Amino acid sequence: MGTIAFLFSGQGDQFPGMGKDLYETSPAAKAVFDACEALRPGTLEQCFRGSREELTQTVNTQPCLYAMELAAVAALGERGIRPQAAAGFSLGEICAAAAAGLYDLETGFRLVCRRGELMHRAAQAEDTAMMAVVKLRAETVENLCRNYRQVYPVNYNCPGQITVSGLAEQMTGFAADVKAAGGRGIPLKVAGGFHSPFMEEAARAFAGELAAVSLRQPAIDLYSNLTAQIYTGDAAGLLARQIASPVRWEELIRNMARAGVDTFLEVGPGKTLSNMVKKILPQARIFCTAELQTLISEVTTCSKER
Repeated sequence: MGTIAFLFSGQGDQFPGMGKDLYETSPAAKAVFDACEALRPGTLEQCFRGSREELTQTVNTQPCLYAMELAAVAALGERGIRPQAAAGFSLGEICAAAAAGLYDLETGFRLVCRRGELMHRAAQAEDTAMMAVVKLRAETVENLCRNYRQVYPVNYNCPGQITVSGLAEQMTGFAADVKAAGGRGIPLKVAGGFHSPFMEEAARAFAGELAAVSLRQPAIDLYSNLTAQIYTGDAAGLLARQIASPVRWEELIRNMARAGVDTFLEVGPGKTLSNMVKKILPQARIFCTAELQTLISEVTTCSKER
């Protein structure tokens, strides 16, 4: 057995009721949710009883997912399950950084609230959207994007899947081009063109927020969306610049595997990252908190084998 990595979900997997089972069954998870609720009243209501439309709004999605994911970390910790490495997809990197000890729970929650506000504001400035493109090579998608003034390849998810951000008015034509090339475009449940030049203002503003925070050395290996490598040097810069830069997820996961990670736990409300990892590393052990009881049983067994 190698090492265990926690992978933290980004926007898109949220749903009404997420985390309610954790809140009701884990004292440690309840403490995390209650701490977030104290800083942002209404967080519990949105997580447990909010509508899909409400949760899709970036300003709500980001703090709610952070609360749920850090609560899951606490519930796993109660059972002795802790990672040796961590990474998060987009928003999930803010969660991963908290789990790795770059800052404490409350500081991370304040940062994620502000990040959500800044990205929401940037998304409102122009009518933008995101689309996952499947069944095409990354190079093909990049070439198709070049036919449009403001459509950008942004998230390199796994073999045969890349996400693009663009002006909404250009996405219909782009989707038709994808279909003609033999691929399929799937609109994403997010409210903006993230990880693209549309987010440059948000990235600059978030850099200012991070400048006021004292960041610590991560206690475990923390991987960056921006570089696909372990954090070194300017941690604040890595967190700020990723808002307007592509997520190099496939490369990141492969680098984790080269470093000895062979067991991945998706920390979040869905299975999106688990499905990506299966395509990147078919031989890896993969679990997700969407199936918490099975995860606890099997990962505890894995940990005993080490």
